[in-house]
Amino acid sequence: MSIRKTIDKALEWVLVFLLSVLVLDVLWQVASRYILNSPSSYTDELAGYLLIWVGLLGAAYVAGKREHLAIDLLIQRSSPKRKFRLEMIISIVVVLFAIVVMLIGGSWLVYTRFYLSVKSAALGMPLGVVYLVLPISGILITYFDIDNMYNLVNAYRKN
Repeated sequence: MSIRKTIDKALEWVLVFLLSVLVLDVLWQVASRYILNSPSSYTDELAGYLLIWVGLLGAAYVAGKREHLAIDLLIQRSSPKRKFRLEMIISIVVVLFAIVVMLIGGSWLVYTRFYLSVKSAALGMPLGVVYLVLPISGILITYFDIDNMYNLVNAYRKN
């Protein structure tokens, strides 16, 4: 099994686990509020943090599968040479965004939250843990898009 497939499979399992915990958390939130008449104090905050993780890791997953939302009308109507160039430009822009915003900016955010010892209100956990998903997703998106560019170049050379 290749590294890419191993990362994809691991990411799938992480996403399934996080989404399962999110569903259970929201179910407990509803049950404790309406059935037990004693709303849980941490479930709302946990649901928000889990949604952040699922959203960003899910974005990395679909970026790796190249199944993200895209308007590809221009690419569909282009010659193979122009299609190759457009896909390379798009991948380069995505990699630059992932590195600058998610990896560098996210790492700075994580560092400052840990350095300042910022804790979440209800759970009392360090917010650096919550924001850790930004550089993780940035690394994954960068890896996936570089791998996609490598495969794109090899496919273009064969034709």
